[in-house]
Amino acid sequence: MDLTAHHSIVSIAQKSGEDFLRTKTIPFDFSQHSKDEISALVSHMKKMMRQAHGIGLSANQIGLPWRVFVAEIQDTNGSTKFYSVFNPTIERVSDARIAFEEGCLSVPKKFGPVERPREITIRCHNKFGKPLKIKAWGMLARVFQHEIDHLDGTLFVDKASHTRDGA
Repeated sequence: MDLTAHHSIVSIAQKSGEDFLRTKTIPFDFSQHSKDEISALVSHMKKMMRQAHGIGLSANQIGLPWRVFVAEIQDTNGSTKFYSVFNPTIERVSDARIAFEEGCLSVPKKFGPVERPREITIRCHNKFGKPLKIKAWGMLARVFQHEIDHLDGTLFVDKASHTRDGA
């Protein structure tokens, strides 16, 4: 399977797109792909996310069925950090929750507030298959939760208290 064949973001604007986005993804099997293929996949997802001006992108948003996402977030110092996350699971969430407006590349021109835990801990693998534990808070925790929702077949509009049209 060509891991970089998909050149557009799957949208709920098409029924088949929404059906695919609402299907739970399958674990990524590192034994089925070469290091070069995995690296190309991560580079391709990073490029597509940036071209769409996003801060996160899950594999199913580009038509691939795996539990993989990328994210790129500015830290408090203003520098950006890129993440490629394989087979994530949320291990812990904080009791403290915060509502913040979200949007989605697969749900064009819709925005709405979503209440989420302020801090989370996830277990996942990096692109080399190495197990990781990541503690995230603030915007990083929000993006991780949004992308993991995608991998579970859930869209932000399912959790938003209301939505509005936007540019």
